[in-house]
Amino acid sequence: MTTLNGKTALVTGSTSGIGLGIARALAEAGANIMLNGFGDVDAALDTIGATGAQVAHHPADMRKADEIGAMIAMANERFGAVDILVNNAGIQHVSSIESFDAQKWDDIIAINLSSGFHTTRHVLPGMRARNWGRIVNIASVHGLVGSAGKSAYVAAKHGLVGLTKVTALETAGTGVTCNAICPGFVLTPLVQKQIDDLATREGIATDAARARLLGEKQPSGQFVTPEQLGGLALMLCSPLAAEVRGATWVADGGWTAQ
Repeated sequence: MTTLNGKTALVTGSTSGIGLGIARALAEAGANIMLNGFGDVDAALDTIGATGAQVAHHPADMRKADEIGAMIAMANERFGAVDILVNNAGIQHVSSIESFDAQKWDDIIAINLSSGFHTTRHVLPGMRARNWGRIVNIASVHGLVGSAGKSAYVAAKHGLVGLTKVTALETAGTGVTCNAICPGFVLTPLVQKQIDDLATREGIATDAARARLLGEKQPSGQFVTPEQLGGLALMLCSPLAAEVRGATWVADGGWTAQ
C-alpha cells in the first residue's frame, strides 16, 4: 500500500466527481489535502476529513493566475509544501466551430489548460528543492482523439498532454515525475445531463439512453469511476512509478483501442 504520510496534495476542481475521488484516495493513503472548486465545499471537506487527513479549501478561480498563486501560497503556509499536484479542474461546452462562443473558448482553454501551466510553474521549484514531487494531469481520451462539437475541450486536453510530456522531460533527472491520466466517460453531472437529454429527445428510458451513449464510444459499456481514477493517481504517486515519466494512462473502457 502506498504511504503518503507527511505529503501534501493539491487537487484542483476537487469538490465533487473525479477530483474528489482522487483527493479521497490520496487522503486515505495519508496525504494532507488542499481542495479547490465551487461545488459543495462543506460536503467535500467532510468527505476528506472522515479519512483522518488534514484538509483545507481554497476557492481559486482557475481562469485567474493571481488566484492560483494565492491558493498555492495558502497550501505552502498551511501544510509547508505542495508535494503532489493533480490538475483536474475542467469545464465543457459543445458547439460547432463556427457557432462556438468566443468567451466559452477562452474559459475552457484557461481552466482546462492554462491553469495547469500556472500551478506547475508555482510548485516545481519546491519539488526540485526537495527532489521529490508528483504531478498528475487529468486529461481525457479527448487529449488523444477528437469528437465533433468539442473543439475547445479537445484542443485544451491535447495541450495538457503536451504540457505533461514537456514537464516530464524538464524534470527527467530529478525525483519529480509528471504523467497524465486520460479517462473516457465518467458519470459526472454533465454526462448525466447528456443521458437525460438523449432519453427525452428519443423518447426512450434512461437506461436505454445510457447504453446508447456508452455504446457509441466506450466498448465496455461501463462508466469509469472516480475511485478507479483515484487508484491510478495513487499508483503514479508510489515508488513503483518513479520511472513512469510523461506517460498517458488511458482508462476509457476500450474507447481508444478501436
